[in-house]
Amino acid sequence: MYLEIVSPEATLFSGEVNSVTVPGVTGEFEMLSNHAPVVSILKEGHVKVAGNITLEEEVADKFTKSDKGVWLPIKSGTIEMKDNRVIVLAD
Repeated sequence: MYLEIVSPEATLFSGEVNSVTVPGVTGEFEMLSNHAPVVSILKEGHVKVAGNITLEEEVADKFTKSDKGVWLPIKSGTIEMKDNRVIVLAD
């Protein structure tokens, strides 16, 4: 699936990923390929991205790398998943 993470300052990531886990207001949830369409508000937490992730040098310091992927701390945001395309608007 294709993921795009956008902040007020810049596009932080765009590319193909295996999964995305986000901090929804009623709990953390994960999306995989062919997930049902969803729109949700996000609370403070981490956007966790799994897959073969290549970060742009100018934004790499915003992410934490782990053996399972990368994490991006957010204060709030929204997410939309539709047709194997995920857009995260993060603050």
